[in-house]
Amino acid sequence: MSAMDKDAIELPPKDFQGFRELLFSRQMKLPKRLAQIAAYAMANPDEIALGTIAQIAEKAGVQPSALVRFSQTYGFQGFSDMQALFRDRIRERNSTYQDRLDAIRANSDGQSRSARLFKGFSEAAIKSIETVNEQLDFAELDKAIDLLARAETIYLLAQRRSYPITAYMHYAFGKLGIRTCLVASSSGVDSEILSFAGERDAAIAISFTPYASATLMHVRQAAQAGVPIVSLTDSFFSPLVADSTVWFEVAEANFQGFRSLSATMALAMTLTVAVGDARRELQTDEEPKAQG
Repeated sequence: MSAMDKDAIELPPKDFQGFRELLFSRQMKLPKRLAQIAAYAMANPDEIALGTIAQIAEKAGVQPSALVRFSQTYGFQGFSDMQALFRDRIRERNSTYQDRLDAIRANSDGQSRSARLFKGFSEAAIKSIETVNEQLDFAELDKAIDLLARAETIYLLAQRRSYPITAYMHYAFGKLGIRTCLVASSSGVDSEILSFAGERDAAIAISFTPYASATLMHVRQAAQAGVPIVSLTDSFFSPLVADSTVWFEVAEANFQGFRSLSATMALAMTLTVAVGDARRELQTDEEPKAQG
């Protein structure tokens, strides 16, 4: 019996978020084959929800029996029980914004709606920032800062919910006199823009579940060109991790289905300002050499 089998969960998680958190907490204990399934499941949750066990096994590159074993490791009787969590996730994700507003209205607890909203979003923001503050590896942060400070051009890669973070970084880097390229053109030439990136440049990529397909494509293109990549994402199982030189896990809390970006913004601000400061130090060190 393997160590993972001995540590098998007696009761399965009740929802997808609970399963996701459990998976991340035990990621280092997973045998290679089960880790492969976990990575596939987190990168392709819709495939797990909608596919047959044979289809999923083929796409994940494992045997159907491995999917059953993976499910039982986390307390499920079989694969279909685990799959139900992924199907519930789709139903919850497809709730309309009106549904979310109705949920907020139904749980006002006697408070005014504005007070309920502000308290809820504030608590989610605080929780997100506290979590990242506890988990952040500052040695890795310093490594990322040094990498970015030495880059000739920093390419910023993000779409959808993550786009506002790179938009802010683009603005702030510009104010700091650092050359950046926001890969988010309205003319559909992002791949062509990114084709100018090379080993002397760097990229910052930001994406969270369910991961914007365009961002994944751009990260892969940059990695193939030898561009060092710093990623902000939500887990070890993120598809961004494999192509990243340095990556940071940012787990954002949510309030009534509306997810915070507070921790991501705090980390982005730290990177931006720190890179500006490091770039200035590098330029100061180079001045005596140029004069000599």
